[in-house]
Amino acid sequence: MNLFAYQVPDFDERFDTLIKDRCIEIVRIVSGKVEAPKEFCDEREEWVILLKGAATLRMQNRLYHLSVGDMLHIPANTPHILESVEPGSLWLAVHWSTKK
Repeated sequence: MNLFAYQVPDFDERFDTLIKDRCIEIVRIVSGKVEAPKEFCDEREEWVILLKGAATLRMQNRLYHLSVGDMLHIPANTPHILESVEPGSLWLAVHWSTKK
């Protein structure tokens, strides 16, 4: 598999799990046209890096303007909103749980 071999969805986002076991999940996210802000909240810790494109996320009343190479840690159970995203943006997300 090649991380950069993908099709951009016309609308919304595509999530492809690359690796998953009981402790960790690594996901490729490809953004299409997102017409309205989207809220997410995961019970796991999340680390994301933007590999292509640009996006704006809101978390804990702060705006994060992300460009290529920007990384962000999103603590478990923390609501975050994708305010805007450039169609064709490519993300890599790592999810893990600190629960034993």
